Amino acid sequence: MAVIVAENLVKTFGRGESAVAAVAGISFRIEPGEFVSIMGESGAGKSTLLGMIGAMNTPSSGRLVVDDIDVYALPLEQQADFRREYLGFVFQGFHLVPYLTVLENVMLPLAVSGRGKKEKRGMAVAALSQVGLAEKARRLPGEISGGEKERVAVARAIVNAPPVLLADEPTGNLDSRNSAEIMAMFRRLNGSGMTILMVTHSRDCAVHARRRMIVSDGRLVSDRSATVAPELAAAPPAPGRVASTARCFAP
Repeated sequence: MAVIVAENLVKTFGRGESAVAAVAGISFRIEPGEFVSIMGESGAGKSTLLGMIGAMNTPSSGRLVVDDIDVYALPLEQQADFRREYLGFVFQGFHLVPYLTVLENVMLPLAVSGRGKKEKRGMAVAALSQVGLAEKARRLPGEISGGEKERVAVARAIVNAPPVLLADEPTGNLDSRNSAEIMAMFRRLNGSGMTILMVTHSRDCAVHARRRMIVSDGRLVSDRSATVAPELAAAPPAPGRVASTARCFAP
């Protein structure tokens, strides 16, 4: 079963003669455990497309189906449940709350999870351990480096163990060394079975993905499997994971 199925997604801004199609009829399937890079020039529609996949940007037309869930047919409240259950987000800006500790920032996605405080802390510490920052849990964002801030953002994205990770220019603010560390982290996550979709301008980052899409003028112009260089290849991806969402989407 496909994790993600996009059917003729369209996103138009404006009306009449001034209307602009940022995404102009894109369709694809993404299977469990894939690592996909999405590339294209600035303004090509990459981030708009990622926002639609992330249930944050309602299409003008078309459908997005994830695990047999027609995402945009859901009420807004259940779309929020879907994002919490299925998706982790990593963006170019770190978006950390400056007055919260590293640990508290990572705990934010768990705020409405219904779990006890002890369990939330344990999950956040485990996520920080995955990105090698458990020892800095009590620091404020202003007390850590840019590369560490991005690793905190990754920990926050994976604290719920989502089956799908969406990343929009995750290395855009980082130097080459920190970019390489983030990509190594993504390969490990993908090797554990997490599906990853990553928008990037960087060819150095795109080569880590096993499938590469190119978007131009709102259209998908290339979609190919890619061979990862042996020195970059992670362990073969495990079978993709699908979160249980019965409590959110049961009739």
